[in-house]
Amino acid sequence: MARPRGSDRVKPGRKAPNSPAVRTPGWNFERKARERGFRLIAGVDEAGRGALFGPVFAAAVILAEERPIRGLNDSKLLPAERREVLAGRIRERAVAWAVGAADAQEIDAINILEASKLAMWRAISQLQPQPDFLLIDFVQIETSIGQEGIVRGDGRSRSIAAASILAKVERDACLRHWDQVYPSFGFSSNKGYSAPRHADALREFGPTAQHRFSFQPVRDACPWMVWPGYRGLAQVDLFTSVGDNHPVVDSTVDECRPLGWGEAAYA
Repeated sequence: MARPRGSDRVKPGRKAPNSPAVRTPGWNFERKARERGFRLIAGVDEAGRGALFGPVFAAAVILAEERPIRGLNDSKLLPAERREVLAGRIRERAVAWAVGAADAQEIDAINILEASKLAMWRAISQLQPQPDFLLIDFVQIETSIGQEGIVRGDGRSRSIAAASILAKVERDACLRHWDQVYPSFGFSSNKGYSAPRHADALREFGPTAQHRFSFQPVRDACPWMVWPGYRGLAQVDLFTSVGDNHPVVDSTVDECRPLGWGEAAYA
């Protein structure tokens, strides 16, 4: 017997049978913090940690539940156009928001994990009013402010999701600027990550002063330069500890200074 037309359609408000639930960030972590007496709760996240070029960005956002923003999610799951729209709404409706960055020279000096934390601290320090509690995606930073590091926090906390969107949007804008300076690398599309066009340009032209010499693919493209290594942990140790899929490099190299050492593009 033929199935009546439209019988396999799902009625509004109901999930399709056996379809996975779409999980979006909620307020659970923020509400638990409020139950503990905190009122100004900031979400914090970074963008660009695995890129080969340019600064790592971070954002800090204090949201108000009474001014909801629909559609917040991990920035990596949103198309660029949607991120731009949501970033505008976050700036309009948030209690406070701020963005910080750490440049490639700082990354090469103190490692990408510590530079990410530095960018986070720079964003947090600009918030007005200052937060009394922090929800941070995965890591914890050195500060007297109470905090909680949440694994995959950008997909579980609305405040962290908002921060991930702002950090991503601001960094993408920065890379579009650098694309005009170095058009051969395709930064407006690859955002400084190891895409084929970026890799080809590295091999043909070599790295720029804003490339991260502590990352192995950059050094492989510039064999006449030697990176001096970190002041502290080796990057292989850091990436093993945080479990991220970033380039693993060897920090046991002789002393020399990479191009552009000490030239700060962002403070």
